[in-house]
Amino acid sequence: MSGQVIFIDDEAAIRQAVQQWLELSGFQVRTFSRAREALTALDRDFPGVLISDVRMPDLDGLGLLEQLVALDADLPVIMVTGHGDVPMAVQALRQGAYDFIEKPFTPERLLDSVRRAMDKRRLVCENRQLREQFARKGRIESQLLGVSRAMDNLRRQVLELAGTDVNVLIRGETGSGKEQVARCLHDFSPRAGGPFVALNCAAIPETIFESELFGHESGAFTGAQGKRIGRIEHAAGGTLFLDEIESMPLAQQVKLLRVLQEKTLERLGSNRSIEVDLRVISAAKPDLLEEVRGGRFREDLLYRLNVAELHIPPLRERREDIPLLFEHFASQAAQRHGRAAPPMTPGELTQLLAHDWPGNVRELINAAERHALGLSAPAPASSSGQSLAEQMEAFEAQCLHNALQQCKGNITEVMTQLQLPRRTLNEKMQRHGLSRSDYLPAGSADS
Repeated sequence: MSGQVIFIDDEAAIRQAVQQWLELSGFQVRTFSRAREALTALDRDFPGVLISDVRMPDLDGLGLLEQLVALDADLPVIMVTGHGDVPMAVQALRQGAYDFIEKPFTPERLLDSVRRAMDKRRLVCENRQLREQFARKGRIESQLLGVSRAMDNLRRQVLELAGTDVNVLIRGETGSGKEQVARCLHDFSPRAGGPFVALNCAAIPETIFESELFGHESGAFTGAQGKRIGRIEHAAGGTLFLDEIESMPLAQQVKLLRVLQEKTLERLGSNRSIEVDLRVISAAKPDLLEEVRGGRFREDLLYRLNVAELHIPPLRERREDIPLLFEHFASQAAQRHGRAAPPMTPGELTQLLAHDWPGNVRELINAAERHALGLSAPAPASSSGQSLAEQMEAFEAQCLHNALQQCKGNITEVMTQLQLPRRTLNEKMQRHGLSRSDYLPAGSADS
């Protein structure tokens, strides 16, 4: 299809003829006899053009135009007018109409105007999408920190999946930030206005798991004093995050599967079905396929939960992110405790880069807080360590990132600060996966 067109005219013969002309040229056409009916089919993201007669009962073309300009001033509106309505059409142009066509008109005249208007609309929609992507990218970079290629790929995947409504399984080691990724999937999704409900399946005793997840009615069991809304029902309209999903009891896995299939649940002690609209994001440390083979996890539930999978790389696989993360968390800790964070010495930086961080980001946060309080060195060097070349690579990537950030992407200033020729700087940036455009101030052109 070449685009979408809405055509409004109170004469059925004209509607039919225009629809045939435009559809033969590849457009997707919807016709209406009344302007108010057409308004219900429009929103700010409508990817097409609207054509309307000027003189119509109830709401005329000028009244319609006024409402459309309020809805989206960039929507191309073509007015169709009889000879006696030319002054009215000129007024419409002044009020924001894209073009007016005088009756009777040829198919060629109409098609020429629609094609030009469609080109304009396509550019407007593409520019809006680019601005939105730029804004979202800036926001997610402040929530999922890191300059490594692994984190850049993770952020891109999160933004791509956030716009969908599919269930997502997040894989990652302890402390790698699975809940933070789940929150980003929620915050950047159409469900962001709804609740984000998190439940750690390993932290709930099996005896109360069903009540916690599905809720219960008063008197459903001994001690059930009143009605309780479960986590699933509470997450309706939003996102349910199930951490350590591998710990969910098999009996509750069956009931969760039914909820996902039928989109309804029943509270414990009730026979009434309650409709629930939610997205489920789950997280696991082990490979759930291995759990399935061991009889500890239902295969049919796995396929429901794992429509898409995200893998969070451990900190030891993205060492170039360590100095940035440590500085960020140390600064936060110092601010909480009302003191200035002590500067990091070269020896401390070496220890940071040499440590394997088995506890991942959670361990790094603890080390950063201790550093902010002046309690100890950032981290002990691990026995496995890292080669000098690897440490130097990670340190160089961090230096480049810091300079690009301080200079707001100004390459000339970065060259001066780091005392590097342009070609050498370009080669190093390319090797470390750094792009100048990521550091430009919002709204700047990448020239």
